[in-house]
Amino acid sequence: MKIYSKPSLTVDNIIRKNSTILLIKRSKEPFKNHYALPGGFINFDETVEDAVRRETLEETSLDVEPLDILGVYSDPSRDPRGHAISIVFMSTIIDGIPKAGDDAKEIAWININDLHKIDMAFDHCTILSDYLKWLYNKETFWSSKYRR
Repeated sequence: MKIYSKPSLTVDNIIRKNSTILLIKRSKEPFKNHYALPGGFINFDETVEDAVRRETLEETSLDVEPLDILGVYSDPSRDPRGHAISIVFMSTIIDGIPKAGDDAKEIAWININDLHKIDMAFDHCTILSDYLKWLYNKETFWSSKYRR
């Protein structure tokens, strides 16, 4: 019998307010003290939509509603813990006051024009660059699109 080694599934969330994006500062390795999009691993028997709501609530204290999917990011080297595939959502805030929780050391609203100035975790620089492109053309992205 063949044994399959499977990647982990994760979600990340882009939450925009005017010209800022909500980011968390990670309190744990990997990428401790780097900024990241709210997100995390999908639990067994959980939809990706429920996972992005739960992870965002745990890390930011915000109830959100997913509006659209930016894309799927599956580069096997995007997470040093192992192959993690992320479905990246764009969401709107339904309720709550932003407050860091779970593995978020702090949260910050970062101006879109300043994103290149901060230390980002994982491949979140690429994801946010794709988001800026999405604002103009509304197309979805994946790990190798336009990168070969």
